[in-house]
Amino acid sequence: MINFPQSTVVHRRLPKEAFYKHLPLTAAVKAKFVSDVDRIQVENTLTKDNLNLGKESEIKEILLLSITLKKQDFDGKIVEAIARQNPHKLVFLLVYEDQRQLAVYHSKLYRSAWVQEKELDIALQGSTLDEIWDDLVRQIAISSEALLKQENQSVEEQLRKQDEINRLQKLIEKTEAAAWKEQQPKKRFEMYTRLQEYKRQMEEITHGKA
Repeated sequence: MINFPQSTVVHRRLPKEAFYKHLPLTAAVKAKFVSDVDRIQVENTLTKDNLNLGKESEIKEILLLSITLKKQDFDGKIVEAIARQNPHKLVFLLVYEDQRQLAVYHSKLYRSAWVQEKELDIALQGSTLDEIWDDLVRQIAISSEALLKQENQSVEEQLRKQDEINRLQKLIEKTEAAAWKEQQPKKRFEMYTRLQEYKRQMEEITHGKA
């Protein structure tokens, strides 16, 4: 559930034509705006004043932007294009029928898993907009509980580790599947050795040693 303060609510619809006509986009991405996006709406605006924050920060405003999709398998370059060309910090709420997904652009696009609307969970934590933004990025982009517990690390360091965890997880799954199919004992042993090394690296990252 998104339970931002009432003082931040906007609910202002934006014409999607304003995005694909005025942003420097390729013809392919412009076409995706038409085929994939139904509507775009500013749901909330987070500022120092409407959140009653006492401290100044470099970030002056964070927007929650909802994008209602025509299909669930949409082109992520649409979201990237909006985020990269907008001066505000943006959190995206992607909507397809009864499914919801959160996304945020922080050097690259990060997306949470699709969930039912009632299962969606994001909250505001922090005493400045800078802290709130970093925490929103963590809530959306960091799926490892072990990383979230490493509170002494910057969001950039945690994202780097999450990217590495994702890479290793894919290698582990691919190697395990190949090892099961491999008939030659020598090659299977090599795969299991490689698999144990991937798991060792994963252990180091999740326990704060990498």
